[in-house]
Amino acid sequence: MNFPDSCNQEIFLENKKVRLFIKREDLLHPYISGNKFRKLKYNLTQAKKENKDTLVTFGGAFSNHILAVAAAGKKYGFETIGIIRGEELKEKIDGNPTLKKAAEFGMNFEFVTREKYRQKSNLEIFKELHNKRKDFYVIPEGGTNDLAVKGCEEILTSDDQKFNYICCAVGTGGTISGIINCSKSSQQVLGFPALKGNFLTEDIRRFAVKSNWELIEAYHFEGYGKVSEELIVFINEFYKKHKIPLDPIYTGKMVFGVLDLINKNYFPENSKILLIHTGGLQGVEGMNKVLKQKKQLEININD
Repeated sequence: MNFPDSCNQEIFLENKKVRLFIKREDLLHPYISGNKFRKLKYNLTQAKKENKDTLVTFGGAFSNHILAVAAAGKKYGFETIGIIRGEELKEKIDGNPTLKKAAEFGMNFEFVTREKYRQKSNLEIFKELHNKRKDFYVIPEGGTNDLAVKGCEEILTSDDQKFNYICCAVGTGGTISGIINCSKSSQQVLGFPALKGNFLTEDIRRFAVKSNWELIEAYHFEGYGKVSEELIVFINEFYKKHKIPLDPIYTGKMVFGVLDLINKNYFPENSKILLIHTGGLQGVEGMNKVLKQKKQLEININD
């Protein structure tokens, strides 16, 4: 998997004595985007090494990971199966932008109940697939495993050693673990969880080899997939001002949090701060459909 390197784009801040940059990992690929590209890179290499021809993974209705695996499968010659949370979604594929696009990339779906989905770590769930498919390579929900962390260790380059703070959104903990591992010990890595709850700390400790990190848990906006009008207004205004699109599940919340901390003088003067844009923009269309149904303000990140 080879794509051009992402670039760092400076964000101009008036009257603030810090410098803020954003690493545009979202530009790596339109569907195998950002951290999803990084997480899949060595997993796909391993699948090829094991002569597996099918990738199996897990996700919900608007999963960035599901679409990335589907796109990677088409690009690199794998069949793909998505085990999808929610049997009711089986009849709603055409109305779901993420699942529809994944299907166009050739992904086959197995829709399961939420109860069965919670048992996804139990390999018994795969017995039915074994009866239908050839041997396959399993990628966890969200893509996080040792090989994913190895890929995320390539997010930072030698040019990024000048930054005092590295900030990123946190879902399953794989991306921030890779960033921690490739950061300098003198740098501080700040993670902004998209999920409510403090369970992520132990997950990150499984993979991270350094202690120069902290989770900032005040900007999840009531949990995964939750948004507010304040957040949507922020994303829309940020795009108008900087022409950088943000997603409402991960990076939008992280950027909101960092700018709020800057306004509260959290960072010392003359700090250089790097924000990691982990992609996820494909989910905006699905979120806007939900917002439209609720007659709420929609996300506008298009000219």
